Amino acid sequence: MSVFDHSEFDNHEHVAFYHDKEAGLSAIIAVHNTNLGPALGGCRMWPYINSSEALTDVLRLSKGMTYKSAMANLELGGGKSVIIGDPRKAKTPEMMRAMGRFVDSLGGKYFTAEDSGIAVTDLQAMAEESPYIAGVNARYHYNGENADGNPAPSTAYGVFVGLRATVDYAMGRSLEGVSVAIQGMGHVGYRLAKHLHDAGATLFVTDIYPEGVERAVKEFGATAVAPEEIFTLNVDVIAPCALGAAINDESLPTIKAKVIAGAANNQLAREEMGELLREKGILYAPDYVINAGGVIDIFHQRMESSSDDALRAHLENIGTTLKEIYARSDEEGKATNRVANTMAEERFNRKG
Repeated sequence: MSVFDHSEFDNHEHVAFYHDKEAGLSAIIAVHNTNLGPALGGCRMWPYINSSEALTDVLRLSKGMTYKSAMANLELGGGKSVIIGDPRKAKTPEMMRAMGRFVDSLGGKYFTAEDSGIAVTDLQAMAEESPYIAGVNARYHYNGENADGNPAPSTAYGVFVGLRATVDYAMGRSLEGVSVAIQGMGHVGYRLAKHLHDAGATLFVTDIYPEGVERAVKEFGATAVAPEEIFTLNVDVIAPCALGAAINDESLPTIKAKVIAGAANNQLAREEMGELLREKGILYAPDYVINAGGVIDIFHQRMESSSDDALRAHLENIGTTLKEIYARSDEEGKATNRVANTMAEERFNRKG
């Protein structure tokens, strides 16, 4: 099947494939839209079943970054890259340097950064081969702490801000005593759990890897749950913080929560899921709006002049933007994801 005929193609500007046998690298870069500026989006390493699955993921993620940057009021476009392989077994420094050469081949049309399976040390290896690697050097932290280039703290804080705003809009209450089920205890999910714990929420957590779950149980008094049970719990909020398509035909009928607000990209298996959530009375925080903290962080790190306070204020605005979406959703009688899409398109098509 041609890339142009792919169901997720959606007028991408540039899709590139790269294979370096010696380095063991098979990767794809997708640039969706650069109307507002150069494309920025993280590099994900994942043991995809095949190249078709990887292509679908990178196309969906790339498009999401266009919408994410637009809704975060950034002069950036949307792009993404994926590496096919198990980051716990197959990753090598030479592979990362090869990935840097791949990014460099696009001549600045695309900047990469950290995503699932990629660490700051991996980005540093890529940066040996290209200047178009973001998240390597950092100066600002939303909480005034030492910044190491990892955008996960900002992503997690932005999701926390958005989840708090969504609970306030849907339930008219603070997070004290609110029950939250978190799917995924990685870099972002764990940090989100800490914010929620500090705010007085009751936590239920799961992950395919036990380390993060055990840590959350020990440090936050969270309840460990089997992965297949996380969406069936009688909780106030579900926070998907793993891979995409968590809200699908199988999980949707089991959801009892009033709010879905999490860090994962492409949480809805298909756009129509937003309408189904609305019909069930579930308030959905559009993923690319609530999880924009990472790209906001990277944007500020690349600014000549910013500050910890400016970064924090930008992250806090995620809650304001979500409430604007919810109000418009109620006024127009449309699903929140549809409203967010329209608002984003109004922004990035202005310079089309």
